Amino acid sequence: MPLKNRATPLGELIADPARGLVYGNRGCLHDETGRIRRRYNGKRWIACRLQFRGWQRRPLLQPGRFTELFFLDDATAIAAGHRPCALCRREDYNRLVAIWGELHAGQVGADAIDAQLHAERVAPDTRTQLRRDVPLDELPDGAFVLREGAPWLVLGRDLLRRSAAGYVQRTQRPGRQRALLITPPSLVAVLRSGWQPLVPLLHSSAPAT
Repeated sequence: MPLKNRATPLGELIADPARGLVYGNRGCLHDETGRIRRRYNGKRWIACRLQFRGWQRRPLLQPGRFTELFFLDDATAIAAGHRPCALCRREDYNRLVAIWGELHAGQVGADAIDAQLHAERVAPDTRTQLRRDVPLDELPDGAFVLREGAPWLVLGRDLLRRSAAGYVQRTQRPGRQRALLITPPSLVAVLRSGWQPLVPLLHSSAPAT
C-alpha cells in the first residue's frame, strides 16, 4: 500500500504509487503508527533532492522524525509553498535568497523567507490554503491555478491539468479571464524571474511550449 505522503499543489497529502521527482518535508506530520495527523508542523517547508550524499531515507515515517513528502516536480512543491533546502539544494537556495532580496528588501535568511511564505500559504483562522483571484494571462510558467476543483499548471499559452503521475490534459489558456491562484505570490514572482532549479521544475509529461 502506498503511503499517504504524496503532496499536491493544494498542500494536501494523498496515497498514490507515483513517487515524483522532488522530495521534502514540513515537519513531523505522522504519529507513532505512521498515520498522518496534521497538514504541517512549523513554518519551515522545504523541497529537496531525491538523492544526496548517498543518504538513505528508510524506513519512511519513523516515529518522532519528520514526514518524508514527495512531489511530482518543483512546480508542484512551489505551489504547495515549499522552498529549496539550504543543505541539499544549496545552489538553488542561494539563488532564491538573491531573488528574494530584490523582491523583499530587508528580509534576510531562511527564517524571514519561511515567515513570509507561511503568511501567504496558510489562512490563520482556518489553517487552510490561501488562494487569490488574479488575472490568468499575467501568470508566469510554472504557476498553478485552481479550475473546476483541480490544479492546472500555467505553461505558455496553455493550461495543463495535473495528476499524481503527471500532466494528463491540455487546454488553451483563456485570455482576459481571472483564476484562483494556488502558488504563493512571492514564489510566483520567483517563477517570473526565470527560475530554473537543479531539480526538475516540470515533470516530463509537461510538453514543451
